[in-house]
Amino acid sequence: LAAVAAVFSLLSPRFLDPANLLNVVVQASSVGIVATGMAFVLLTAGIDLSVGAVMLVSAAVAGKLALAGASLPVVFGTVLLVGALFGAVNAAFVTKAGVKAFVVTLATLYVGRGLGLFVTETRALNLPDSILAVGSARPLGVPVPALVLGLVLAAAHIVLTRTPFGRHVYAVGHDAAAARRAGLPAGRVLFAVYVISGTLASLGGAVAVAQLGAVSPTFGREREFAAVAAAVLGGVSLFGGRGSVLPGVLLGALLVQTVENGLVIVNADPYLYPIVMAGVIFLAVLLDSARGSKRRDAR
Repeated sequence: LAAVAAVFSLLSPRFLDPANLLNVVVQASSVGIVATGMAFVLLTAGIDLSVGAVMLVSAAVAGKLALAGASLPVVFGTVLLVGALFGAVNAAFVTKAGVKAFVVTLATLYVGRGLGLFVTETRALNLPDSILAVGSARPLGVPVPALVLGLVLAAAHIVLTRTPFGRHVYAVGHDAAAARRAGLPAGRVLFAVYVISGTLASLGGAVAVAQLGAVSPTFGREREFAAVAAAVLGGVSLFGGRGSVLPGVLLGALLVQTVENGLVIVNADPYLYPIVMAGVIFLAVLLDSARGSKRRDAR
């Protein structure tokens, strides 16, 4: 993260402008929230490819409700319910039917995309000013997106490090069969982490849409890759059982957003964005593989 920031600061003095640095934090909030949910799944050696689609469906439902005049608590409460429902569907197939998480969440990715396009009718939804007011509010001088990210990270950190459930998550990710033999509720743990992932994906979508004020048919596209990259770059292992949300996922999300922001600041060719992000994801996988090899050698 420091190296990337140094490179972009040399390429453009505007990068280190305090307003731009704050913008990086605010823009990273949505990715960080989704990556936190992804971290729970990755810690159990699973994966959730549906988070970007969940963001779209949740945002589309929020948009329809807001335009129909629903109150903000109803709008945001429904958004979280939609995410939890998607997570429960994923969890049911993984834990009850024994289908691999990759296959299940790939299927729900397409289902979610289809539902999102159906709800929006493939047209952009411009949301009421009340939604934008939430995204731009600054209680105690802290932008709401950054405040929500901080609360999510703090809660996730406490759950993973201070509760029996958190210890069970690591145990299942390290060796699910051994965890079952030890009497741990592996099935319930797996069910819970997918529900957490879906719920936080919808929350991340709500935060993003509150900043944008509109929902487009491409909303949330490829955010699943950014979430995986942020989590793995932050030290969460793709093989399960290792990693943290603080400071891991936070730094990973900031790195992903710093790359995106820096490319805009230096006016890079937009066609290069996917290539650079692909390089970041490749680096994430490479680092994780190297960490895995080092641990195996140590044994």
